[in-house]
Amino acid sequence: MARPGPNNDLTDIAGLKVGHAENADVRTGTTVVLAESPAVAAVDVRGGGACTRETDVMNPGGLVEEVDAIVLSGGSVYGLAAADGVCAALGADGRGYGLFPSPDVPNSPIVPAACLYDLANDGNKAWGTEPPYRQLGLDAYEAAKQSGPVALGRVGAGLGAMAGTLPGAVGSASVVTPEGITVAALVAVNCFGSVRMPNTEAYWAHPYEIDAEFGGVRPPADYALSPEDWGLAKLNPGARTQTTLAVVATDATLTGDEARRFCVMGQDGLARSIRPVHAPFDGDVVFALATGAQSLPGDIRPFALTRLGNLAADCLARAVARGVHAAPL
Repeated sequence: MARPGPNNDLTDIAGLKVGHAENADVRTGTTVVLAESPAVAAVDVRGGGACTRETDVMNPGGLVEEVDAIVLSGGSVYGLAAADGVCAALGADGRGYGLFPSPDVPNSPIVPAACLYDLANDGNKAWGTEPPYRQLGLDAYEAAKQSGPVALGRVGAGLGAMAGTLPGAVGSASVVTPEGITVAALVAVNCFGSVRMPNTEAYWAHPYEIDAEFGGVRPPADYALSPEDWGLAKLNPGARTQTTLAVVATDATLTGDEARRFCVMGQDGLARSIRPVHAPFDGDVVFALATGAQSLPGDIRPFALTRLGNLAADCLARAVARGVHAAPL
């Protein structure tokens, strides 16, 4: 039976580290996923209002299939500068892609990024010409280098977020297959929809919960759902701008095309844990990483990939609920 890894988070995949940085005055933050060695990457954008950087590098037929880090940040368009800090720090550490390596030419770190909208919270946004995000990127990168288990809740990119009308958060979860392949997810939840079933304390993700990792609450046996009842979605008090950002990852060896399919399947975890999702005013973005430490199990690669993609979706659904459950009201 597949079970969570030792930390039940993204760092259960050897070679991936996670760091957070926050600015409490601004009520925002940044989360960095650092690959110790370049990892095959893909992206799947389904929200209607995405805010991204360097996603084209992962398109089919591109020159580079691997990335050095992924940045998830608050700050909307301002938050994209967090990737500038991470890129600069990686370059200073000698990381990055070089078509023709030369000691006189700096490498180019590959750092895709996506940002969520937290500009309308009550933090101080009077930053003039110096938004805090480049520094937050630098700080989160340094934190990732010292990474232990992933901190959950109101940290990093989830500090100023809202999950419907509940506090938003960063969440993570993992699973290890009987063959020893690890799949994991990390998410910054700032969704329009609700993560809980209407009129209950049960999470939409409860069918995928393992060992009561987000409270073990189940809906009543006679629970009946109204198709138009969105519960604690943001529409109830008035629609705002929102986004859920995530990384799904595995230590299996995937090609670029396989990583894209893994990513597409993994994003379905948002549909298993948030209702509604992928709306016109959402900016939902999911990245995929494959470190390549292990071979795909079995003789039929498409079937093995299907297993991993479904596990990624389950992990992402669990990560959404784990993060919000860890965020104090």
